[in-house]
Amino acid sequence: MIQASSDPYRDWLRARLSAELGVNEAEQIIQGAVQRRGWTALRALGPRDVVAVLQDVYARLRDDYGDARADRWLEGTTLDLARFAETVPVPAQPTEGPIAPAPSPIRWGRRAHDLPLLLARSHAEIAGRSLAGIRANPDLRALERAAEWDVQATQAEVRRWETEEMLSRLRADHARIEVADQVAAAAAQAQLLDLNVGELEDAVRTSPAAAPRLAHTRLMAAQTHAFLDAFTPLIDLADADTPLTMLDVDLAHARFSLGVPLHPNVLRARQALNYAQWHAGDADGSPAVLQAHHALHLAQEEARAQLDTTLQAARAHQAALRDLKTQIETLERHAAQLQGLGGDPLSLARVRLDWRQARTAARVQAHRLEEALKLLDALVSEGDTVSTPAP
Repeated sequence: MIQASSDPYRDWLRARLSAELGVNEAEQIIQGAVQRRGWTALRALGPRDVVAVLQDVYARLRDDYGDARADRWLEGTTLDLARFAETVPVPAQPTEGPIAPAPSPIRWGRRAHDLPLLLARSHAEIAGRSLAGIRANPDLRALERAAEWDVQATQAEVRRWETEEMLSRLRADHARIEVADQVAAAAAQAQLLDLNVGELEDAVRTSPAAAPRLAHTRLMAAQTHAFLDAFTPLIDLADADTPLTMLDVDLAHARFSLGVPLHPNVLRARQALNYAQWHAGDADGSPAVLQAHHALHLAQEEARAQLDTTLQAARAHQAALRDLKTQIETLERHAAQLQGLGGDPLSLARVRLDWRQARTAARVQAHRLEEALKLLDALVSEGDTVSTPAP
C-alpha cells in the first residue's frame, strides 16, 4: 500500500509517471530532478517536491505533444495529487544537506490564479454582446446607456486583473534581484569584517583591552559567512550588478486625477446607477436610485483615497531614490579616489560596503516606484504611464 510506505509521495509519483512514460523513464525523470535540484538522494519527497517534478514532465510533454495534451495531463494529475495529499500526510523526516532552490512557477494558472482574469474577460465579452443586442432591439434602447457603462466597467475589471497578473510577475522578479543585493552586501560586509579581525588581532598583541572587540567581530564575521553559505547557492550574484532603474515620471501631472472616474469600482457603481434609473423611469427619488447614488459616492471616495495613497507612495519612493542616487555617486567617486591614491584595503572595503548597502536601498525604492506606477497606470488609463528608464 502507498499509504504504508516510508516515502509515499515518491511512490505515488513513480506510479503516476509510469502510467504515462513507462517505469524506467519515470524513475530516470525522478532521479534527474533530485540531482538537478540538489536534493538528498534518499530523503522522502513531499508535495512541493512532486510539483517540481511534474513541472519538468509538463515542459517535456509540451515540447513532444503540444499544449493541449500537456494541459489535459497536468490538470488531471494536479487533481489526483490534491486528492492524494488530502489523505496522506507529508513524511516528517529531517532534511539534510544544502537548502534546495524553490522550483519556478508551474504553468497551470488557467486553472488557479488566472481564473479571475478569465472571468473578467468573459464578463466583458458578455457585456459587449448585450450592448449589441440592446442596440438592435428598439424595445430595449432605454437600456443602452446602462449597457455602455457595463461594457466600460467590465473592460476596466479586465485591466485590473491584467495588472494584478503583471504586478505578481514583476514583484517576483524584483524579489529575486533584491535578495541578490542583500547577499552581495553581506559579501562586502564579510570582507570588511575579515579585515577588521586581522587588524584587531594585531591590536590585541599590544593591548589586551581590545580582546572583547575582537571576539565580537569574530562572532559577526562567523554569522555573516554562515548567511553567505546558506544563500549564495540560491541566487545568481550577477543579479546584484544589474543597473538601477531610474524612472523619470512627472508625478504632479493632472492626468492622474482621471483615475477616479476610470476606477473599475466607480464604473461598476455608475452602471448600477444607470440601471436603477432605467428601472425607476421618471421616479428619480426612488429608494433604489438614492441607494445607487450613495454607492457611487462611496466608490468615488474609495477610488480617490486609493489613488492618492498610491500617488503619495510613488512620490516618496521617487524622492528617496533621487537622494540615494546622489549618495551612490558620491561613494563611487570616493572609491575611485582611494584606489587612485593607493588607499588601504580596510578603507576601500568600508566604502564598498557603504556602496553596496546604498545600492540595495536604492533598488528597493526603484522597485516600489515601478510597482506604484504600474498600479497608477491601471487606475488612470489604458496606456502606459511608466516611462523608459532615464539615461
